[in-house]
Amino acid sequence: MCLAVPGRVLDIGEKDGTRMATVDFGGVQKEVCLEYLPDLQVGEYAIVHVGFALQRLDEESAKQTLELFAQLGMLQEEFGDPWEQAAAAGGEPWPFADDPDPDPDPAPEPALTAPQEEVQP
Repeated sequence: MCLAVPGRVLDIGEKDGTRMATVDFGGVQKEVCLEYLPDLQVGEYAIVHVGFALQRLDEESAKQTLELFAQLGMLQEEFGDPWEQAAAAGGEPWPFADDPDPDPDPAPEPALTAPQEEVQP
């Protein structure tokens, strides 16, 4: 699902002749095109859809919407890792979790044996 998500402008710059901004969506930062809102300033909020800031939004409305999206898990759905989401949907654990040692007491590995010589008939 693609949501129109409110975000706060952190900084503004230009990339390849296009006005761009780094926007914070409740802890997730993305690069956003500002061509539809050329007068948007740092610190202001905007509704962003598919990488474009579409409409200015007041801070209170933006924070309420972000909180609601977070409660519903929609921010994770929108900004989370699609591979991790697919693993979870398939009932499998995500193999690249932050835990460096998910099995602290693994079973011992079998002993290696020397290769056997092949007998020629």
